[in-house]
Amino acid sequence: MMDGAGEAIRYPWETPPEPGAAVEVAEGVLWLRQPLPMKLDHVNVYALDEGDGWTLVDTGFDTRKSRVLWQAALEGPLKGRPIRRVIVTHHHPDHVGLAGWFQQDHGAELVTTRTAWLFARMLQLDAQDRPSPETVAYWRACGMDPEILSQRMEERPFNFADCVAPLPLGFTRIRQGDVIRAGGRDWDVHVGNGHAPEHATLWSRDDGLVLAGDQMLPSISSNIGVYATEPEADPVGEWLEACERLATLARPDQLVLGGHKLPFTGLPLRMAQLIDNHHGALERLHAHIATPKAAGECFAPLFKRRIGPGEYGLALVEAMAHCLHLWHTGRATRQRRDDGAWAWQAA
Repeated sequence: MMDGAGEAIRYPWETPPEPGAAVEVAEGVLWLRQPLPMKLDHVNVYALDEGDGWTLVDTGFDTRKSRVLWQAALEGPLKGRPIRRVIVTHHHPDHVGLAGWFQQDHGAELVTTRTAWLFARMLQLDAQDRPSPETVAYWRACGMDPEILSQRMEERPFNFADCVAPLPLGFTRIRQGDVIRAGGRDWDVHVGNGHAPEHATLWSRDDGLVLAGDQMLPSISSNIGVYATEPEADPVGEWLEACERLATLARPDQLVLGGHKLPFTGLPLRMAQLIDNHHGALERLHAHIATPKAAGECFAPLFKRRIGPGEYGLALVEAMAHCLHLWHTGRATRQRRDDGAWAWQAA
């Protein structure tokens, strides 16, 4: 067990801030929440006091409700001072959704990794009325349930443009090893992967604060999925590499400010859990595919609970990611079935 892994995970705040309000979690660091219209019904965002303005970390979706709540926050806990800069941890819409609005309407500088910006801007511009042929072929390769597949082929898919404001040209890049000054602190940039490519995490040199985005969450596991954009990717391998590397930075006393759930301490234990959880899932999956199965037939060993319609899409891409990892590491073979699905079998 790694040093400090016996330290319990603790939650200094039992309740999150009310909509439009803020909780000061450290000097000059405010914790706010934005609502999400899904099962995971919130995203945490943070405001760092720059004296004459604020640096925001992540933004929430671009919805009318989110803009109203931000306006209330600007007039209330943010004291009417301008948003100077927005740091986006990764390209997912609940984190980047209003970054373009803050750029366009508030004159804020956008700071993020190159991959996060490129992905967000590409996906925001790529609106589809029906799923693309590549997406449908990928769903078939996953072994998507035929009824769900036929239904989705006739529906407008989720588009970034539905909840991400247009991103104007221009951003400031951060990368692994950079140091960024914000909120009266120097922060080391350490890049994670797996949940999102080139996911930025910020580690304060001046106190024990960690701005973790979705790379390190306390009580849920970040979704790790493969998509039609890169259908043979290995995000599980990237996730494990990132967790092993970031675990070397973890201390029991650090206050971790994540993208969802509550701020917490006990990061060494949580990093060990994040690593062990996926190794355990891979072992169960390996046993499950002793006889050939498509990714869509592998929910039971991975999730150990019933997957409902609202979770089906994320479960499917995560099951595919784990099957692909076994294949990439030589622990599984695959053959194309007549229905277009890959059938995975333990090697």
